[in-house]
Amino acid sequence: MKRKATAIWQGNGADGKGSLTSTSGVLDKTPYSSTTRFKNEDGREGTNPEELIAAAHSGCFAMALSYALTGAGFTATELKVEAAVSIEKIIDHFEITGINLDLTGKVPGISEEKFLELAGAAKVNCPVSRALKAVDITLSAKLV
Repeated sequence: MKRKATAIWQGNGADGKGSLTSTSGVLDKTPYSSTTRFKNEDGREGTNPEELIAAAHSGCFAMALSYALTGAGFTATELKVEAAVSIEKIIDHFEITGINLDLTGKVPGISEEKFLELAGAAKVNCPVSRALKAVDITLSAKLV
């Protein structure tokens, strides 16, 4: 399996603009720029690579946990995952310094201990976590 997306960039780094398009059409000439990456926190002017990493990571983790729960005999009513990707300026370059996965789960019949065990394993083993293992990934999990 291969998944594809295309970026088109025009102009210089600080003032240029780009667009992102994915095969599925979810991204269709979606704008991005230095402003949407480093200055515009509300995200209304376009996306940025870190937001896309957060979306990919939260989706992958939720799906991996769902499979783990199913394998253990449980079905989640809801798994809500917010991924927060931190980017910082380190001397003369920017670096992704960490990702926090914040999970709230509704899983009938599971103990908190088992839920946390499966969530921890899913954090380590989901394909996006594995791809990003150079970055510190933390997990906050709550069963409701």
